[in-house]
Formats: sequence, structure tokens, C-alpha cells
Amino acid sequence: MTDFKAARTAMVDCQIRPSDVTRYPIIQAMLTVPREVYLPSEAQAVAYMGEHVEIAPGRVCLDPRVLAKMIDALAIQPTDLVLDIGAGLGYSTAVIARIAEAVVALEQDEDMAEDAAETLSAQGVDNAVVETGPLSEGAPEHGPYDVILMQGGAERLPDAIADQLRPDGRIMMIEMRGALGIVQYGVKGTAGISWRRSFDATAPILPGFEAEKAFVF
Repeated sequence: MTDFKAARTAMVDCQIRPSDVTRYPIIQAMLTVPREVYLPSEAQAVAYMGEHVEIAPGRVCLDPRVLAKMIDALAIQPTDLVLDIGAGLGYSTAVIARIAEAVVALEQDEDMAEDAAETLSAQGVDNAVVETGPLSEGAPEHGPYDVILMQGGAERLPDAIADQLRPDGRIMMIEMRGALGIVQYGVKGTAGISWRRSFDATAPILPGFEAEKAFVF
């Protein structure tokens, strides 16, 4: 039988800390949140292997290192309202909820959203709400947001998402360029979002974040 607590500690010591993630709230969240309960039962044995875990066709629970580095770069604060796009079965939301004031988890797959809500509730996560709807439309009824992050790749950022970011708010996306991926950090200013490269990572493209196909005669 897997000792998940020991595996969680090893994940932090061997994957998270060596990735230069040292903020105490992130380390504590990663040590505390049981990743295995937010995965399909058949994938729980590989919960701490240090890689993306498939949770549905074309959808993954991000590699813990990638998630931790994104949260670290965003410098999420205890006063922040966060929009977690493509929350899947809720792991990222559970981690962020231990750091932020509140999290809105957006998931368009109704079954996954229902499972996420049930697991978050069972785990006592009381500062997160799960919303079901198209990922590319965000959750404007709860915004604007201090922080937005996406649990998957994107070839473009829909205007609806950018509009829900508060002025001076921070956003992070894994920009996919073919097989290559770059994690981009953005800050919203008066002229729009200013982006800078943070680190390299890849992930399946989230529904609704594909590049718009050009019209051809």
C-alpha cells in the first residue's frame, strides 16, 4: 500500500524545492494537500511521480513542479481572489486555496466539476467555489480577479479572460507553439497585458484556447 504522506514529502524535497520554489505557503500547501484524492482512482498510484497525470482525454492534472513554479511566479497573496481555469478534479484549486483568500474553480466538464466540488468539500476547502461553464468565457460574475491561471496549454488568450483580470492583476498561461511551450507571466496595465517569459513547460491545450483558424477561400 502506498504511503502517500511519505510520497508527498519526497515530492516536495525532490521536485518542488530543487525547482527553486521556496515560499513557505507553497511548500506547506504542497506538503498538506493530498494530490491522490483529486485524481481518478486508477491514477492515484502515480500521484507523486513528477509528471502530468491524465484525468480525462486531452486533460491533465499539471506536473506539481509546473504548478508550484506558476504559483510562485504569481506571488499569490492571502488577500487575492484567484480564477483557476480548467480546474479539473480540483487539485490546483485545493493548493491555491491554502494560499489565497478565495478561489473560483472553473471547469466545463460537468462530471469533473461535480467530482471536484465533492472532493473539495470533503477535504474541508471552504474558500473555493466550483463553477461549470465554457473555460474560454471565464467566470465574470465573481470577478474581477487579482490572479488568473490556467491548468493547461493555450494558443491564444480570449478577450473575455483578459477582461476579467483586475488592473495590475497577474496572469499565467502555458503558451503552446506547436510542440513547444512557454509559461508566460502577464501583468495588466492601462495598455493591456504585458508579458514576459517565465520558464518552459508543455501541456495539452485547454478547450476554447486553440488558435483561431484563418479563413481560406
